[in-house]
Parts: sequence; C-alpha cells; structure tokens
Amino acid sequence: MDKLSISGLIIALLAICLGFVIDGGAIGSLLELPAFIIVFGGTLGAVMLQSSSSQFLHAISLLKWLFFTPKYDVEQGINAIVQWAEKARESGFLALEHIAEEEQHDFFVNKGLNLLVDGAEVDNLRVSLELDLDLYREHNLRSAHVFESMGGYSPTIGILGAVLGLIHALSNLADPELLGQGIATAFVATIYGVGFANLIYLPIANKIKAIVHQQTMYREMMTEGLVAIALAENPHAIENKLSAFRLEQ
Repeated sequence: MDKLSISGLIIALLAICLGFVIDGGAIGSLLELPAFIIVFGGTLGAVMLQSSSSQFLHAISLLKWLFFTPKYDVEQGINAIVQWAEKARESGFLALEHIAEEEQHDFFVNKGLNLLVDGAEVDNLRVSLELDLDLYREHNLRSAHVFESMGGYSPTIGILGAVLGLIHALSNLADPELLGQGIATAFVATIYGVGFANLIYLPIANKIKAIVHQQTMYREMMTEGLVAIALAENPHAIENKLSAFRLEQ
C-alpha cells in the first residue's frame, strides 16, 4: 500500500480543516450536500461527455494505483536480463522458452522473450516492443488526462454552483433562513470546486503520470536488454549498459 498517497491526502485535508477551525469556523458549515451534488455531479458529467466509455472506465480502474502502486525493481530486472543473456549464450534462444512461460504475468516481457525464442530479427524485435510500449503509455496517459480534465472543470462548476446559490438566496430575501442557506451553498460550492481540483483530481492525474513514466522507463530498459540479447552481446556488457537505469529508481 502506498502510504505516501494516503498520508498526503490526510495531511492536506487536516491542514485546511484545522486552519479553518483555528480561525473560528465550524466544520459542519463546510458540509453542504447541494453544493457537493452540483460540483461533483457536474464535473463527472462533463468528463463523461468528453470521454469514450472505455477510456473513462480505464481511468477509474487506475485509481487503485494511488494506494497499491505497481512496483518495478530495476535491479531485479537487470539481474534477470543478465541471467537470460548467459543462458542464451550457453544454450541458444530456445532455452528461454520456459522462462517466457514463467513471465506470463508481465505481457511485455513475455512477448519479448517469445520473439527471441521464435528467432525474430533484431529490428523487428525492437519495433514490436517499442510499438507496444508507446501504445501502452498513450493509453494510460489518456486516462490521466481524464482526471486532469476533472481538475479543469471542477473550479468552473464550483463557480456555477456559487451563482446558483446566490440566485436561490436572492429569491428568498424575505426568509433569513433560506437566504443564509443559499449564501452558504454559494460559497461552499466554490470551495468544493477549487478543493476537489487541487487536492484530489490534479494530484491523481500527476500520480498516474508519474507511475506511467516509471513503467515506461522500466520497459525501455527491458527492451534494450532483450535487444542486446538478440545481438548476442556479452552479459557483462549488457549489465554495464543497463546500469544507467538504476538512476530512475
């Protein structure tokens, strides 16, 4: 579990609420169901309108990364590539077939190893893996864009909620209770719009992009390693070549 994401969210919310309370505010005054419905529902609807169903659902599925971040051990990956290179030099590419079966949990590595076993040309191996990598990265970055869009729409929807609240307030000038409720909805809607955008949506988008970057660098390393194996390079030379990727951990 990614404790940093959880801690960051808790700290951000506590800091805002604590500052508000210290200034004499009441937490209950920030809880406005009408404002929440306007801002959250309006933002969600706008994003659904601009997105394809597959893209939107994939973005929702990536929310699990916030708390269960995929881990890629660069050191372990380099060691695995060196071992595969040694085995390929000793017994040929066919010796990697059972290793490919063991790597079925990682479709990218599995495909690369199977291409080696099948005797794919070096250029074809690189092109195939880089194409998969580019498509995978683009697919996940589009999902991050869904949350970026929510971060853009949310403050505007918050202003819309504020205007609606003021309309409600001005239509009930004779009733102080309804007047106060309308004004509260107006200001809280603005808070929700800006708060959701900067505390939730945009951080989620940036977190997903950071994870995608980490995945991309790891798979670029695996691509370089598999291509080096196809070129029958010395395992020690392969390790030296890939050592630069350790800086990305």
